[in-house]
Formats: sequence, C-alpha cells, structure tokens
Amino acid sequence: MERTTLRRRALAAGTATVAVGALALAGLTGVASADPAATTATPVSADSLSPGMLAALERDLGLDADAARSRIANEYRAAAVAAGLEKSLGASFAGARVSGAKAALTVATTDASEAARITDSGARAEVVGHSLDRLEGVKKTLDRAALNKAPKDVPVWYVDVEANRVVVNAASTAAGQAFLKAAGVDSGLVTVARSAEQPRALADIRGGDAYYMNGSGRCSVGFSVTRGTQNGFATAGHCGRVGTTTNGVNQQAQGTFQGSTFPGRDIAWVATNANWTPRPLVNGYGRGDVTVAGSTASVVGASVCRSGSTTGWHCGTIQQLNTSVTYPEGTISGVTRTSVCAEPGDSGGSYISGSQAQGVTSGGSGNCSSGGTTYFQPINPLLQAYGLTLVTSGGGTPTDPPTTPPTDPPGGTWAAGTAYAAGATVTYGGATYRCLQAHTAQPGWNPADVPALWQRV
Repeated sequence: MERTTLRRRALAAGTATVAVGALALAGLTGVASADPAATTATPVSADSLSPGMLAALERDLGLDADAARSRIANEYRAAAVAAGLEKSLGASFAGARVSGAKAALTVATTDASEAARITDSGARAEVVGHSLDRLEGVKKTLDRAALNKAPKDVPVWYVDVEANRVVVNAASTAAGQAFLKAAGVDSGLVTVARSAEQPRALADIRGGDAYYMNGSGRCSVGFSVTRGTQNGFATAGHCGRVGTTTNGVNQQAQGTFQGSTFPGRDIAWVATNANWTPRPLVNGYGRGDVTVAGSTASVVGASVCRSGSTTGWHCGTIQQLNTSVTYPEGTISGVTRTSVCAEPGDSGGSYISGSQAQGVTSGGSGNCSSGGTTYFQPINPLLQAYGLTLVTSGGGTPTDPPTTPPTDPPGGTWAAGTAYAAGATVTYGGATYRCLQAHTAQPGWNPADVPALWQRV
C-alpha cells in the first residue's frame, strides 16, 4: 500500500521548504494553514536567526554564526529538493538525509537508472536494496503489534535511512527477537541493537513558556494555534487529559485541554481564555525570541533546536523520522528522534529549525549535563488531528486544503469527511477499528495509519 503519512505531505511543502517537561513558545501574529503543503521555506537572511538560537547552535553543534546561517539555509534547500525527488522517484525512493558541516544532501533509490535524476538535482545519489515504502511497511507492522501489547524491554524502533534497515533498540537481543516474532515481521530487514535507553515522558502562551496543570504538574507551551476564532496552543498529550485546566507562566487562569491523545500519539491542544493572545514566537530565554514563519519538516541529519522552561535552548540533529518509542505508559508512534537533550519540565515545548516549527517535546532519556536522546511529536500531524492552524509571522488567512490529498485504498465503512464520535466502530481494509477520539476524518488519516485516533479491535 502506498504511503499516506503526513511526513510525506510535510515534505511536499518543500517542493514550493523523559519526566514531564515544559517548553516555551510565543504566540504568532499571522496565521498559517494546518495543511503542511501550504508552508514554504524562506531564505535565511543575516538577521533571521535569533541570538539565542545562534548561541545554542555554537554550544551544541560547534557552529559559529556564519556557519549556522549557512547550514540552515542549506538544510532548507535540501528539504525542498528531497521533497521533489520523493515525488518524482515514486516507489523507488528510499529516503533522504543531510550530513557534514554544509548539510550535503544524499537521496537513496532502489533503481540505479534514477541516479542521474538525483545528481542532476544537486544531491548525492545512493543505490540501496530496500525502498522507504517497504521499510516503513515493516515498521507499521511493529507499530500495530505494539498497540495490542507494548513490547517488554524494547524502548525504540525506527527506519534508519542511512543503513537502509529497520532498527529495533532492545535491552537484549532476545527481547528484540521476541518482539519481531510476536509481530510476524521479516527479520531479514531488521537490525536488533542493544540499548540501555529508558525513555520517559518529559512532564514536570509563548512557546517554551511554562504552564501548570490543575494547579500541580508543569509542562511547556509548544506553538500558538487557532481553531476558528478560538486561540490556544499545541503541546504534549501526556501533560493533561481533556478537561484538565491550566494556569500560565504568570500563574493566572489560562485555559482547558480540548483534545489529548497519549499513548499511541503524544498530542494535545489547549484552548485559552481571552486574556491570552497568541503570537508567532518561541521564548529565547534572554537572547531574543525566535519568530515562527511556517512548519516545513526538516530531513534526517538536519539541525534542530529546542526551547524549554527547565533548560532553555539546546540544539542537536534529527536522527530518525517516524520513530516508535515505548514509555512506561505505553508505546508512542510517529515521533522524531533527535540528539537534543531535555529534562523534566521541558515536555510539550517547541522544536524549531531556523524559523520552521518542527514539533513538541514528548520524552527521552539522559539530561543536559551528560547528554541524551529526545523525541518530539511532529507539529503538522498534530495540527491535522485537531483541525488547528499554526500562528505564524506571515500574516494573511489560512490557506485552502490541498487539491490533491493522498488517496486511501478502498474497502470498509470508514470514509473521509465523516464525523466520528469516540467509541464509534468502522471497518477498513478487512479489519474493525474503534474511534479513540471524536474527530472529522481527513484524507490520509485512515484507521490503519493513525493509531492516535483509531484502535484495532
């Protein structure tokens, strides 16, 4: 079945661009559509990166200001080229990544005759044995098995586009093999790697600002959003359930969780009262706030920075997209794995590359003293799930939805455009699914591909 993931839709935009934690994100003055295909990357000017981001890139990646601007500009271009090649290569596309100080783009294909097309676009061509469709099909099988029963001692699994394999990180080889056997996947496409990682959710209206749930726990604002005339912000699902009330960084009444999914996904949004104005900013923690211009997804290897109320700014690189990770509470799918550190109180906060929103902090392992691995929930699927619009500096009004949405294979009672209540059941592809959260179905978000909204029964 052809992929219909939002990662592809987000990349298509380029053809035009664990304790609980709290991240700071400022509201935005303009608006950008929740549709990721409406977002385009803009060139990086000399003054477009905040002092805070430049300082974090220098500290964490060893980049001076000029090198940081150059690298991010190259990463924007790489995202656009990769998106175009993914579309043109079709079934032979096997992933894209950037590497080196200049963020050189490599695009893989299973068809050697397509190498010239790749090099003509300015990227390095790599011929591999397995398409991204095939590898993601294996990972999807693992995800479905984890929905039925979270694997023991298997914290993380993902598609490694550089190795052209699915990688399962496990406490022992036996634990990894048991997971593969339970899922019934082709072990010939999977590498089981020993790992001591023990990820947990980072839970303790400007992005990165703290907020408090029901007067007790603390998390961080991800990004300012709107839903119709209602203002609010995106954050992590583990920070609160529907109905949880919040106070803002000033300890004044702020809002209420309107949607929340965890585990399965780690997504949520909070509707705020009239005292809170959304703005297109992420808290720079004394070094100047960062302006959010859009939400074009970066590729593997790209730099990414995080703002959080516990640890401020930290940067690293994107290691893998569409990763699955098992916390004590259950398995989360569709998150992005990074080398950025985080600590309790940073959850829900902002991940941003240059001026492009990437996602909200979910969880991870390690800390910002010794280093660690952190996972973020991509922002575009979150916006799509709740019908939200990202507030940006671009101004204007939300753009129209894509004219050519991804298609879903026929079969079953599920249908895009239908409003489903929690508990409703549908059939799709020969299986029955129960709705986990009230929503209106959208093309590409079928029950088989969106465990945040549907559970197989």
